[in-house]
Amino acid sequence: MNQDSWINRNVARLMPKSSKPKEAVAPADSAQAAPKNVANGATGAANAKAPGGQRSTRARLQATLRHTGEALSPRMLRRTLQELQAVIDDRVSEVEGGRRAAALMAWYEGATPARRQDMWLLMSEMFVADAEKVKAAQAKFAAALGTPDEAAAEVHYRRATVSPRRRVLQRFSADATGIRFLVNLRAEMQPALKGDKRLQALDVEMEYMFSTWFDVGFLELRRISWDSPASLVEKLIRYEAVHDIKSWADVKNRLDSDRRCYGFFHPRLPDEPLIFVEVALVDALADSITPLLDESADASDLGAATTAIFYSISNTQEGLRGVSFGDSLIKRVVETLKAEFPKLRTFATLSPIPGFRSWLGKNATGLLERLDAKSRQELGRAVGYEPVTAAHFLAAAESPLALKPASPVCQMLLRCAAHYLGQETVQGRPLDAVARFHLGNGARVERLNWASDPSAKGLKQSYGLMVNYLYDLKRLDKHRELLSQGKIPVAPAISELFF
Repeated sequence: MNQDSWINRNVARLMPKSSKPKEAVAPADSAQAAPKNVANGATGAANAKAPGGQRSTRARLQATLRHTGEALSPRMLRRTLQELQAVIDDRVSEVEGGRRAAALMAWYEGATPARRQDMWLLMSEMFVADAEKVKAAQAKFAAALGTPDEAAAEVHYRRATVSPRRRVLQRFSADATGIRFLVNLRAEMQPALKGDKRLQALDVEMEYMFSTWFDVGFLELRRISWDSPASLVEKLIRYEAVHDIKSWADVKNRLDSDRRCYGFFHPRLPDEPLIFVEVALVDALADSITPLLDESADASDLGAATTAIFYSISNTQEGLRGVSFGDSLIKRVVETLKAEFPKLRTFATLSPIPGFRSWLGKNATGLLERLDAKSRQELGRAVGYEPVTAAHFLAAAESPLALKPASPVCQMLLRCAAHYLGQETVQGRPLDAVARFHLGNGARVERLNWASDPSAKGLKQSYGLMVNYLYDLKRLDKHRELLSQGKIPVAPAISELFF
């Protein structure tokens, strides 16, 4: 049986007997012929239940009547499937396929969220690789191992595993607005992933495609300044994820004079920063976010600046989740700054510790047990309870700004934070998400800063603590090597705080 016969057989199996067409059905909003391409995902247990006890997509495609709670009727679901199949019809050109995809995008823009989800399910479940072809190619590859045909067999095997879903995405991207459409679609799909595992195939496929389309080689590094278009500055305000921008004066303070902001842009999204970093040019390692965000503070002397502080890095596109270009952004920005300011010697961050407070709440008892008797006694006297318990310690830490830096409660918080950043890992990687990002780029944990972020957000996340990650340009590879061995690179000031 050739591929076309196999495909047509499975298309027919999806149709109820009363509605099997003798020839292709035309899509709802165009006159193109229905496709012959559909994946073997169309086969399977049609009566299998979907999440929530509803009918599966395959059962709905074979039905004649719509059940309560189903967005598209069986007839409209089949028609939508046929329109998706038409996008990758082998008989049409790339241009025509792109035109058909554009028609589907227009339908999608006017569709309800529930109908959009039906389209996601069709793309995810009905466009999978041909299981028979994959099995045959796998057998040929296994037989060719150790022979001169091994390399060619491996290529054929990889091609066999590529799903038609990938071709659908490629046809959507052919339109000028296609990539923006797909990025927005994946962002919209994210909340539904946890509740419906059927969508995971589409999500993983899109992440893979985006990692290719948004390779850093295709991205442009661009400075965002106060002279940039107002629409771009407004997006900066909206996307800022670390330190909220409160006013136009605030944003001007971050873009003007002794500040720099750089973003990565894609040719298909020229007015949309994918990620941006805000930098302060100063003469020493920053230990507090307050002066960096102070709109009334005097500007630093750029001629005397020796240190670049990366104090905010924000990804802007939820649809690009899992696509990494933050490390390349920092490298490119460092190169750009060094060229403009030759006196710069130190490149570091002033970063939040977003997971610290919640982690400490779960682990305080175990950390207290690691204290020596003298330190435990001092902490007990400071909180007014002996022997001190986790509840006593955490209650005393509720007002960190009222504590003196030398107090036993403050010192205990610093020791716990050092342990969290420098020793807590999961599968060999730092537990904290921000630490994972910077340490993965070759930085090291340099210094903890008390009362560094007195904002409500800073107190809620980490009792006001912030951390400097140092990018020592001569030791980035060494730090990455340490991290690959499960060892977090830390400065002596951090290791001295370990229990």
